[in-house]
Amino acid sequence: MHEFFSKLLPYAMTGGIAAVVDAGGFAMLVSAKLGVAAAGVLSFCAAAVVNYLLTSRFVFGREASVRGFALFFSAALIGLSVNVGLTLLGFYVLELQPIVAKLIGIGTAFFVNFLINLRVVFHPAP
Repeated sequence: MHEFFSKLLPYAMTGGIAAVVDAGGFAMLVSAKLGVAAAGVLSFCAAAVVNYLLTSRFVFGREASVRGFALFFSAALIGLSVNVGLTLLGFYVLELQPIVAKLIGIGTAFFVNFLINLRVVFHPAP
């Protein structure tokens, strides 16, 4: 449990930076008339790159690598489905403003991704 809390704050900071990239990229792409789903996927992918580079170094003390990014991104696809799924649900079903729906998706995916990264991606080998 100590590991969970000791990593949560730094992960929240690096994830916060990635969230700014995600939300900002999403807002720019939607304002450029790209569809909500495509904008959500593209902004999430840009944020995933930023998140991996920051998280690997500042949260888990590892060097970034292509192999590490591949594992991180594979796990992030679960977060992507949560993020975009909730964004679309909020926008199309609940009729929220696109950025509000996106922020709900980002927030929920944050916790999903944190648990996956803590327990799987950056988990030390036994």
